[in-house]
Amino acid sequence: MFEAVAFYLFAFLTIAMFFITVTTSQALYALTALAAGMIFISAFFFILGADFLGAIQIIVYTGAVMALYAFGMMFFDTTREVKEKKGNKYIIVGLSTLAAVLIVVIFAAPMVSENIVALYPVIEGVGNTQLVGVILFTKYLIPFEVAAIMLLVAMVAGIVLAGKKMDLSLTLMSAEEIEEIKKEKNKKVLS
Repeated sequence: MFEAVAFYLFAFLTIAMFFITVTTSQALYALTALAAGMIFISAFFFILGADFLGAIQIIVYTGAVMALYAFGMMFFDTTREVKEKKGNKYIIVGLSTLAAVLIVVIFAAPMVSENIVALYPVIEGVGNTQLVGVILFTKYLIPFEVAAIMLLVAMVAGIVLAGKKMDLSLTLMSAEEIEEIKKEKNKKVLS
Protein backbone atom coordinates (compact mmCIF):
# COMPACT_ATOMS: atom_id res chain seq x y z
CA MET A 1 0.00 0.00 0.00
CA PHE A 2 2.79 2.42 0.93
CA GLU A 3 4.64 1.72 -2.32
CA ALA A 4 1.55 2.42 -4.44
CA VAL A 5 0.81 5.72 -2.69
CA ALA A 6 4.48 6.78 -2.89
CA PHE A 7 4.66 5.79 -6.57
CA TYR A 8 1.61 7.83 -7.55
CA LEU A 9 2.70 10.79 -5.44
CA PHE A 10 6.19 10.90 -6.95
CA ALA A 11 4.81 10.21 -10.44
CA PHE A 12 2.50 13.22 -10.14
CA LEU A 13 5.28 15.44 -8.76
CA THR A 14 7.73 14.33 -11.46
CA ILE A 15 5.28 14.99 -14.28
CA ALA A 16 4.37 18.35 -12.75
CA MET A 17 8.02 19.42 -12.53
CA PHE A 18 8.78 18.40 -16.10
CA PHE A 19 5.59 20.14 -17.28
CA ILE A 20 6.83 23.33 -15.63
CA THR A 21 10.23 22.79 -17.25
CA VAL A 22 8.72 22.60 -20.71
CA THR A 23 6.10 25.32 -20.42
CA THR A 24 7.79 28.14 -18.49
CA SER A 25 9.44 31.03 -20.27
CA GLN A 26 11.88 31.76 -17.44
CA ALA A 27 15.18 29.90 -17.76
CA LEU A 28 15.85 29.75 -14.04
CA TYR A 29 12.37 28.39 -13.24
CA ALA A 30 12.84 25.74 -15.91
CA LEU A 31 16.22 24.68 -14.55
CA THR A 32 14.92 24.57 -10.98
CA ALA A 33 11.95 22.44 -12.01
CA LEU A 34 14.27 20.18 -14.01
CA ALA A 35 16.48 19.60 -10.96
CA ALA A 36 13.42 18.88 -8.80
CA GLY A 37 12.12 16.43 -11.40
CA MET A 38 15.43 14.58 -11.41
CA ILE A 39 15.34 14.31 -7.62
CA PHE A 40 11.80 12.96 -7.75
CA ILE A 41 12.91 10.35 -10.29
CA SER A 42 15.48 9.12 -7.78
CA ALA A 43 12.59 8.41 -5.39
CA PHE A 44 11.43 5.61 -7.73
CA PHE A 45 14.78 3.88 -7.31
CA PHE A 46 14.57 4.17 -3.53
CA ILE A 47 11.04 2.74 -3.56
CA LEU A 48 12.27 -0.23 -5.61
CA GLY A 49 15.14 -0.86 -3.17
CA ALA A 50 17.89 0.23 -5.58
CA ASP A 51 19.54 2.66 -3.17
CA PHE A 52 22.77 2.86 -5.16
CA LEU A 53 20.96 3.86 -8.37
CA GLY A 54 18.89 6.40 -6.43
CA ALA A 55 22.02 7.99 -5.02
CA ILE A 56 23.69 7.99 -8.44
CA GLN A 57 20.58 9.61 -9.93
CA ILE A 58 20.81 12.41 -7.39
CA ILE A 59 24.57 12.87 -7.66
CA VAL A 60 25.06 12.53 -11.41
CA TYR A 61 21.90 13.82 -13.04
CA THR A 62 20.92 16.41 -10.49
CA GLY A 63 24.55 17.50 -10.27
CA ALA A 64 24.59 17.88 -14.04
CA VAL A 65 21.42 19.94 -13.90
CA MET A 66 23.00 22.11 -11.21
CA ALA A 67 25.98 22.69 -13.53
CA LEU A 68 23.48 23.60 -16.25
CA TYR A 69 21.80 25.88 -13.72
CA ALA A 70 25.12 27.62 -13.07
CA PHE A 71 25.68 28.09 -16.80
CA GLY A 72 22.14 29.43 -17.13
CA MET A 73 22.70 31.93 -14.36
CA MET A 74 25.91 33.08 -16.02
CA PHE A 75 24.72 33.36 -19.62
CA PHE A 76 21.05 34.38 -19.49
CA ASP A 77 19.92 37.88 -18.73
CA THR A 78 17.29 37.11 -16.12
CA THR A 79 16.26 40.74 -15.72
CA ARG A 80 14.71 40.92 -19.21
CA GLU A 81 11.24 39.58 -19.94
CA VAL A 82 11.21 36.84 -22.60
CA LYS A 83 8.67 37.11 -25.42
CA GLU A 84 8.01 33.75 -27.02
CA LYS A 85 6.30 33.04 -30.31
CA LYS A 86 3.69 30.34 -29.78
CA GLY A 87 3.29 27.64 -32.40
CA ASN A 88 0.23 25.67 -33.41
CA LYS A 89 -1.14 23.96 -30.28
CA TYR A 90 -2.61 21.01 -32.18
CA ILE A 91 0.69 20.10 -33.80
CA ILE A 92 2.52 20.32 -30.47
CA VAL A 93 -0.08 18.17 -28.67
CA GLY A 94 -0.18 15.66 -31.52
CA LEU A 95 3.59 15.25 -31.71
CA SER A 96 3.87 15.04 -27.92
CA THR A 97 1.19 12.34 -27.78
CA LEU A 98 2.87 10.40 -30.59
CA ALA A 99 6.24 10.63 -28.83
CA ALA A 100 4.72 9.46 -25.53
CA VAL A 101 3.02 6.48 -27.18
CA LEU A 102 6.24 5.52 -28.98
CA ILE A 103 8.24 5.67 -25.75
CA VAL A 104 5.70 3.48 -23.95
CA VAL A 105 5.73 0.94 -26.80
CA ILE A 106 9.54 0.89 -26.98
CA PHE A 107 9.91 0.28 -23.25
CA ALA A 108 6.97 -2.13 -22.96
CA ALA A 109 7.96 -4.36 -25.89
CA PRO A 110 10.86 -6.13 -24.10
CA MET A 111 8.69 -6.71 -21.02
CA VAL A 112 6.05 -8.50 -23.07
CA SER A 113 8.66 -10.61 -24.87
CA GLU A 114 9.70 -13.98 -23.48
CA ASN A 115 13.27 -13.73 -24.79
CA ILE A 116 14.71 -11.72 -21.89
CA VAL A 117 18.00 -13.26 -20.77
CA ALA A 118 20.62 -11.73 -18.46
CA LEU A 119 23.85 -11.13 -20.37
CA TYR A 120 26.09 -11.23 -17.32
CA PRO A 121 25.59 -13.73 -14.49
CA VAL A 122 25.55 -12.54 -10.88
CA ILE A 123 28.88 -12.99 -9.11
CA GLU A 124 28.46 -14.35 -5.59
CA GLY A 125 29.92 -12.29 -2.75
CA VAL A 126 30.36 -9.11 -4.77
CA GLY A 127 27.81 -6.31 -4.54
CA ASN A 128 26.57 -4.14 -7.35
CA THR A 129 28.37 -1.06 -6.03
CA GLN A 130 31.69 -2.88 -5.94
CA LEU A 131 31.27 -4.14 -9.50
CA VAL A 132 30.49 -0.66 -10.77
CA GLY A 133 33.55 0.75 -8.99
CA VAL A 134 35.87 -1.96 -10.29
CA ILE A 135 34.68 -1.57 -13.89
CA LEU A 136 34.67 2.23 -13.75
CA PHE A 137 38.20 2.52 -12.39
CA THR A 138 39.77 -0.25 -14.48
CA LYS A 139 38.17 -0.68 -17.89
CA TYR A 140 36.70 2.84 -18.18
CA LEU A 141 39.30 4.86 -16.26
CA ILE A 142 40.55 6.91 -19.23
CA PRO A 143 37.07 7.92 -20.52
CA PHE A 144 36.09 8.77 -16.93
CA GLU A 145 39.10 11.07 -16.52
CA VAL A 146 38.64 12.63 -19.97
CA ALA A 147 35.00 13.43 -19.16
CA ALA A 148 36.08 15.03 -15.88
CA ILE A 149 38.68 17.19 -17.64
CA MET A 150 36.17 18.21 -20.33
CA LEU A 151 33.66 19.29 -17.68
CA LEU A 152 36.34 21.26 -15.86
CA VAL A 153 37.40 23.04 -19.06
CA ALA A 154 33.76 23.83 -19.90
CA MET A 155 33.14 25.28 -16.45
CA VAL A 156 36.28 27.44 -16.54
CA ALA A 157 35.43 28.64 -20.07
CA GLY A 158 31.89 29.50 -18.94
CA ILE A 159 33.19 31.50 -16.02
CA VAL A 160 35.66 33.37 -18.24
CA LEU A 161 33.04 34.13 -20.88
CA ALA A 162 30.49 35.23 -18.30
CA GLY A 163 33.08 37.42 -16.58
CA LYS A 164 33.55 39.40 -19.78
CA LYS A 165 29.85 40.31 -19.84
CA MET A 166 29.65 41.37 -16.21
CA ASP A 167 30.14 45.11 -16.27
CA LEU A 168 27.61 45.68 -13.51
CA SER A 169 26.76 43.85 -10.31
CA LEU A 170 23.01 43.69 -9.72
CA THR A 171 23.51 42.78 -6.07
CA LEU A 172 25.25 46.08 -5.35
CA MET A 173 22.64 48.25 -7.12
CA SER A 174 19.48 49.78 -5.75
CA ALA A 175 16.05 48.86 -7.11
CA GLU A 176 15.79 52.18 -8.99
CA GLU A 177 19.08 51.58 -10.82
CA ILE A 178 17.97 48.08 -11.83
CA GLU A 179 14.65 49.41 -13.16
CA GLU A 180 16.52 52.05 -15.16
CA ILE A 181 18.76 49.39 -16.73
CA LYS A 182 15.68 47.31 -17.59
CA LYS A 183 14.06 50.29 -19.31
CA GLU A 184 17.20 50.98 -21.34
CA LYS A 185 17.44 47.35 -22.44
CA ASN A 186 13.77 47.32 -23.43
CA LYS A 187 14.30 50.49 -25.47
CA LYS A 188 17.19 48.82 -27.30
CA VAL A 189 15.08 45.74 -28.02
CA LEU A 190 12.12 47.78 -29.30
CA SER A 191 14.19 50.06 -31.53
